[in-house]
Amino acid sequence: MNQFFTPTALQALAEKCIHCGMCLPACPTYDIFRTEMEGPRGRIALMYAAVRGEIAPNSAFVTHLDLCLGCRACESACPSGVPYGALIEEARHLLLQARPPGRVNRFLRRWVFAHVLAQPVRLRRWATLLSPLRRWRGLKRLAGARWVPYRLRVMLSLLPPWVEGNLEPGGIYPAVVERQGRVAFFHGCVQDALLSHVNRATVRVLQRNGFDVIVPQGQTCCGAAALHVGEADVARALARRTIDLFLAVDCDAIINNAGGCGAALKEYPRLLRDDPAYASKAERFASLVQDISEFLLPRLRVKPQRSVPARVVYVDSCHLRHGQKIIAAPRRLLNAIPGVELVELKQPDRCCGSAGVYNILHPDVADQVLDAKMADVMQTGANIIVTANTGCYFQMLRGVRRWDLNLRVAHVVELLDEAYGGAEVNRLRTSSST
Repeated sequence: MNQFFTPTALQALAEKCIHCGMCLPACPTYDIFRTEMEGPRGRIALMYAAVRGEIAPNSAFVTHLDLCLGCRACESACPSGVPYGALIEEARHLLLQARPPGRVNRFLRRWVFAHVLAQPVRLRRWATLLSPLRRWRGLKRLAGARWVPYRLRVMLSLLPPWVEGNLEPGGIYPAVVERQGRVAFFHGCVQDALLSHVNRATVRVLQRNGFDVIVPQGQTCCGAAALHVGEADVARALARRTIDLFLAVDCDAIINNAGGCGAALKEYPRLLRDDPAYASKAERFASLVQDISEFLLPRLRVKPQRSVPARVVYVDSCHLRHGQKIIAAPRRLLNAIPGVELVELKQPDRCCGSAGVYNILHPDVADQVLDAKMADVMQTGANIIVTANTGCYFQMLRGVRRWDLNLRVAHVVELLDEAYGGAEVNRLRTSSST
């Protein structure tokens, strides 16, 4: 057979797999399909055979790779340290080159990445246009109406309620207690458009703990969504823009509040390893990137005082837990809030089914993964579901609506912000050059 994957780093990564099968119990799609090709070991075997030219990129091969959530739970389970996240991204990129989509599909992909996700200001405007729908009490009924196309119903069920107000890019939001330092905030694209209240809460919590917060103007997408579908070239272009923007800012750290974005930002050195102009810049940039929970926990100068009486279950972001290996910090921050009773899932390491755009591209499989997660949530008796990632937030909203539950969904920093007294600090913004 003709070889369609070039013998890149993918082959070396695939050869690390010792075929022990310890990844299989951790894999959500293996749990559903119970077939070797829908588990990490089988997919790695397919990738390796493809690199060696032993199999062709037929539709079955594509389907096996597409059905992978990319949750990276297999990485945590693997005794050999196989970097499965890098493997699946590399394979999808090479597969895209070998089997390019049709002209219309390709145009739509590039348009979404270049003119929607890469333009947070434009995305914010579109989110504002959706505000009447997000305010409408009948949204839940519309999302469940049989006459509405299924994928549109899924997308409607992911929409969070409308909350007015965004952070204004440029300038500095100053610390309101003794100054500890100066950080730059990566606000994300979808996060900025649809969960702007989480971003504002993040900045307030940082201000209350002594940090000046810079929100650089001209931010773009981190590139994670492009990587999920194999568009590595698009992701590299976005990464270069992000690196140039943030390295021009004088700051002690670059803070983000979304597990998926943070994983992508920290992995820029791998993405740009072959770019002589950006390889070292990517290393410097990644060394500054921190999730809000890992940054804040050792710098929590002001303890939250206001009680938030609630039974809380924390739903791990896969890319925060398995990609960034941040597990304890969000839990310890939640435990620092008076009134919070933190309870654990039986399977905290399992995906919720969001996985970037997976829940839109493969809603049937994603819903099976989600239902398992919601059953786990229900056994905790919690009344608040706390997340640390944009996609997880949306997916938990879908789960609450799908199961018709009276549960609140919130980000870790939202509860912290409430325990500090809420929404006044951001108004103290000063106009200053970044």
